Amino acid sequence: MANFNWELVNLFSWKDLLDILAVSAFIYGVLHFLRITRGLQIFKGIVVLAGFWLFAELLNLRALSWVFEKLWTVGLFSLVVIFQPEIRKTLSRLGQKTGISFIKPVEERVVDRVVRACSFLSDRQIGALIVIERGQSVEGVVEGCVLIDSLVSVELLITIFNPISPLHDGAVVVRGDRVVYASCILPLSKSAELPKKYGTRHRAALGIVEETDAVCVVVSEETGEISLAVGGKLHRNLDPEILRELLFKELKIEKA
Repeated sequence: MANFNWELVNLFSWKDLLDILAVSAFIYGVLHFLRITRGLQIFKGIVVLAGFWLFAELLNLRALSWVFEKLWTVGLFSLVVIFQPEIRKTLSRLGQKTGISFIKPVEERVVDRVVRACSFLSDRQIGALIVIERGQSVEGVVEGCVLIDSLVSVELLITIFNPISPLHDGAVVVRGDRVVYASCILPLSKSAELPKKYGTRHRAALGIVEETDAVCVVVSEETGEISLAVGGKLHRNLDPEILRELLFKELKIEKA
């Protein structure tokens, strides 16, 4: 203990501690990202290639070293393309955690109209897919949308999802008190936990809530069953009252 160098301790500042914690958090984030995506197997392949490159450098194999140098340049862009969905999802969730939102909150009357429309559609076994935005816009995720920009109403939602309507085959996007888009194509979830009896509509509902912080109401065309997708999970076989309660909870609406 007498030979302990206290000068090193004195040189260690709070900035150094912050630096170490930041690097640790970054490494943990990268490892977590690799674990929950396809990245782990790709990472193993990169380690093997790095081993061959080191071998080539040690033995001064110029041709092989040149090939690896060019391969890393191309590989960097390839990784961005391969992980594009995962990178977008990660950055999207990072944005959600900031708590900054420019989207108008959903009001109680909007939820009531959505629930009433879903009840009507359910009784008649008419399929529906209603995405309700929370803090984050879904515009960067959905495709093929038709602009509606009209106040949410029971009649409008029923009309859109009427089987003879040209807009019925797709999702509706609700932002605040307005239906902004219809006939939207949503990203499909790759979750293996979804029972096989559920088709594309339910997989699309899960896909949009995996990619964004939105909630999505689904009405099954085959059974009339109402479900709510939120946070990567699907709440199934809901009656209108339970659907209303869940929407109030997830949209943080206090009952009047």
